[in-house]
Amino acid sequence: MKKFLLLASSLFILTTTAFAQQTVSGRVTDDKGNPVEGISVTLKGTNTGTSTDKNGDYTIKVSGTNPILVFSGVGFNDKEVDAFSAANVSLETSSVMLTGIEMVGTRSLKRSSTETPVPVDIIPISKVVNQLGLVEINSILHFVAPSFNANRQSGSDGADHIDPATLRGMGPDQTLVLINGKRRHQSALVNLYGSRGRGNTGTDLNAIPAAAIERIEVLRDGASAQYGSDAIAGVINIILKSSVNELNGTATVGTHMTGYGSNLELDGQKVLENQTDGLYYNANLNYGFKLKDNGFLNLTADYLNKDKTFRPNYETIFPDNYRKQFGDGSYSNYRAFFNNRVSLGGSTEFYSFGGYNRRDGEAYAFTRDPGSERNVTSIYPDGFDPLITSEITDKSISFGIRSRFCGWNADFNGTTGSNRFHYGVENTLNASLEDNSPTSFDAGGFQLAQQTLGANFTRNLSTVGAGLNLAFGTEFRHEQYEIFAGETASWKQFLDGDGKPIVFSVNGPGDTTFRPGGSQGFPGFQPKDIVKARRKNWAAYADAEFDISKSILIAGAVRVENYSDFGWTDNYKLATKLKVNNNFSMRGSWSTGFRAPSLPQGYFSSTFTNVVAGQIFDQVIAPNTSALAKAVGIPQLKEETSSNFSVGFVAKIGKKINLTVDAYNIKVKDRIVLTGLFDTNDDQIGAILQSMNVGAAQFFTNAVDTKTNGVDIIATYNTNLGQGKLNLTLAANFNDMEVEAVHTTAQLAGKEEVYFGVRERYFLLASAPDHKVNLSLDYNVNRFNLFARVTRFSGVSLIDFNFDEANPDIYDPRHTLDLTLGFKVSDNFNFAIGGTNILDTYPSIQDPGLTETGGMWDAVQMGHGGAFFFGKLGFTFKRKK
Repeated sequence: MKKFLLLASSLFILTTTAFAQQTVSGRVTDDKGNPVEGISVTLKGTNTGTSTDKNGDYTIKVSGTNPILVFSGVGFNDKEVDAFSAANVSLETSSVMLTGIEMVGTRSLKRSSTETPVPVDIIPISKVVNQLGLVEINSILHFVAPSFNANRQSGSDGADHIDPATLRGMGPDQTLVLINGKRRHQSALVNLYGSRGRGNTGTDLNAIPAAAIERIEVLRDGASAQYGSDAIAGVINIILKSSVNELNGTATVGTHMTGYGSNLELDGQKVLENQTDGLYYNANLNYGFKLKDNGFLNLTADYLNKDKTFRPNYETIFPDNYRKQFGDGSYSNYRAFFNNRVSLGGSTEFYSFGGYNRRDGEAYAFTRDPGSERNVTSIYPDGFDPLITSEITDKSISFGIRSRFCGWNADFNGTTGSNRFHYGVENTLNASLEDNSPTSFDAGGFQLAQQTLGANFTRNLSTVGAGLNLAFGTEFRHEQYEIFAGETASWKQFLDGDGKPIVFSVNGPGDTTFRPGGSQGFPGFQPKDIVKARRKNWAAYADAEFDISKSILIAGAVRVENYSDFGWTDNYKLATKLKVNNNFSMRGSWSTGFRAPSLPQGYFSSTFTNVVAGQIFDQVIAPNTSALAKAVGIPQLKEETSSNFSVGFVAKIGKKINLTVDAYNIKVKDRIVLTGLFDTNDDQIGAILQSMNVGAAQFFTNAVDTKTNGVDIIATYNTNLGQGKLNLTLAANFNDMEVEAVHTTAQLAGKEEVYFGVRERYFLLASAPDHKVNLSLDYNVNRFNLFARVTRFSGVSLIDFNFDEANPDIYDPRHTLDLTLGFKVSDNFNFAIGGTNILDTYPSIQDPGLTETGGMWDAVQMGHGGAFFFGKLGFTFKRKK
C-alpha cells in the first residue's frame, strides 16, 4: 500500500510539474541584431500570446509538455522554438511576402502576419532592389506587385517628370500613401496628357529614396473608413529604416542596350537600330545612430541621374514625323531622408521622420518644322524641338509623441509636406516676337502644401487570438494650392505697331496665318491663371477587431469627415476571417469609400492665347469655381464615392506551398474627369464662350461611373535544392473595368462624346489592364544568388487621333524576362549584375503620327525603353557594440 501511495504521489508531482505554468522571457532581434518591436509570440495550439515591446523584449507564461513558442511578424519568416530554450530569438528577414500585414489595414499591435481579414503585399525593399537593379519606387512596385501599374510617359508635359501610377486600375489619386503610418502629401501636378491618370493627381513615390525604406506594405482593399480620403483602391504604407550601428551603401550603374528585340520589325523592316543610351547611375548611403534607451537616428542620402533615351520614328514607313526627339526624359534627383525615435522615459517616446527631394528634369516636346508659323528661321533654320524643363521640390516632416494612458496606446502627431513644380522651356521661342524672341523662358508653375494634426488611441483587451482590440482617433488637415505665373514673354501674344496680331502668311482672301504667342512647347501660366486656394477638413474614426474565438475574427470601422468645400461624408467597413483549420482560412470585407476632389482639380487654370481670323481668343482649362464654369452650368466638384467588396482565402498546401486568392468588386460613382474641348461652334454654350472672349474651354467635373471586377492570385513555393534554397513566386492580377455611365450637365445633355469621349474612355480602361502575371525564381547557394522573373502583360487597346473605335491601336500581349546574378564577396561587400527586359521586348508598333506620344509606341505595358542592363556594388559595415 505504501509503495502504491508513493508511486501515485510521484506521478501526481510529475504531472503537476509538467502542466504547471512557467514564465519565459527573452528578446527578439532581426538578423542584424537589432531588437524588433511588435513581434507576435504565441504558445502553439493555444490562445496564449503576447508581443514584443520597443526593446524587443517579451514575457509569456507557458504550460504543458514540450511547449512550443511561435514567433511571427511582418517582414520576417515565422519561427518555432522550444519554449524552455527560447530566451533570445533571432528572426530571418523574409523574401517578398505577398500575404502578410502589420500596421496598414489593422490597428491591432498584436495581429500577426497571417491573421488579418484583408490582403496586403509586404515588400522588403532592400532585397528587391538588389534583385532588380531598380531604385525608383514606381518601377519596383510595377514589377513586383501585379495589381500596381506605372509607366514613364513621353510628350505629356508634366507627366514626363512625375510618373502616374495606379492600383487595381483605379486612378493615381484613389490610392492613399502613408509613411510610417502617417498621411503623405500629394503632388501638385494634375495629369492632363499621357496614357495613364488623365485628369488625376497622385503622390510622387519617386521622391522617396529606396535606400531609406525598410519595407512597403500594399493594402489591396478599400480603406476609407479607416484612413479617410483617397483609399478607394487601397493603401501604400512605406516603413522607413530604423537600423543602428550599421553603414550601408550601394552604387549602381546601368544603361539601355536595345535594338535586337524580335518584335522590332514591321513589314520586313527593322524600325530601330542598335543603340545604347539612357545612362543611369545611383549612389546612396544609410547609417543609423544608436541613442539611449533603444532610441535611434537613421539617415539616408541618395543621388540618382538618368540620361535621355531616343527612340526615333522610322521615317521610311512613317514619313509624317511630328516628333523627332521621342523617348524618355532625363533627370537628376537629390534626396535625403531621416527617421528618428527618442525615449522620454517610461513608456513615452518622441519620434520624427521626413525628407527633402530636388529633381531637375528635361523632356522634349513635339517638333516645330522649319516652315511653320511657330518657327522663326533666322533663329532655327532647320526647325526645333522645344525642351520642357522642371524643377520639382518636395519637402516633408512628421513628428509626434507616443505613450500609454490607463492601458491605452496613444499617438499624437503633426505632419507637414509640400510639392512645388516649376516649369521652364528651353530651345524654344515666342513666334510673335519674331527675330527678337528669347530662346528660353520661365513658364511658372504650381505648389500644393498639406498640414495634418492627429490623435490616435488603441487598446488590446486580451491576448492574441481571443479578445477585443479597440481604436479611435481624430484628425485635422489643412491644404493650400497655388499657381504662379511665368515671365511675360512665356505667355503673351505680342502685336504689331498697329495693335494687330503678327501675320505669318497670306494665302488668299480671308485665309491668313498668324504667328502664335507664348513659348513653344509649353506656354507659361498667365497672371489670369494665378490661384491661391485652401481648404480644411476634420475627421473622427473608430474601429474594433473582435476575436469571437481562435477561429473567427470580425472587424469593423466607421469614419466621419467634414470638408470646408463640399461638406460631410461618412464611411463604413466590415471584415471577417474564418480559420477553418491550420492550413485554410477564408476572409472577406465590405466597405464604402470616398475621395475628396483635389485642390488642383478644383482650381487648376491654364490659358493658351490663340489667333482665329485675326481675333485673339483664349483657350482655357477653366477652374471649377470660375465665372465661366458657372455660366455654362458646370457644378462645383463633390466627392467621388465607392463601394468595395472582396472575398478570398489563404491556404497552406503541404509544408512548402502557400496560396492566396482574393476576388474584388469596386464601384465608383462620380469620378472626376477633364472634359473634352467645347468651342464657339457648340450650339448650347458656344455663344457664352464667345461673349467671354474664350475660343475653347475644358472643365473638371464629376461625370463617370465605373465598375471593376478582379482577382489577385499569389502562390509561393519554398524548398531546399541541392546545397541551396529555392523560392518560387507566382503573382497574378486579373482585372475587368467598364464605364457604366457618363453624366453630363443638363445644359450639355446629349454631348457625352465631347464630355468624356471614346478616346478618353479607352485611356481610362487601359489604366486597368486585363491581367499582369509574374513568375519569379530566387535561388541562393553558398555565396551566390540567382534571380529570374518572367512577366506577362495583357493586351491593351487605345483610340488614336483618328477617333475610330472600329480600328483601335491594338497592343498585343507581351512577355519580358529579368535576370540577375549576385555574389557575396565578403561579409562586407556584395556585387550583382543583371538586366530587366533582357529580351528587348517592345509593345506593338503603331503609326507615330496618330499616337498620344508622337512615337511608335504609347506608354503601355513594359514601356518603350527596351532592354536595360546594370551592375551594382553594395557594402555593409557594422559597428561593434
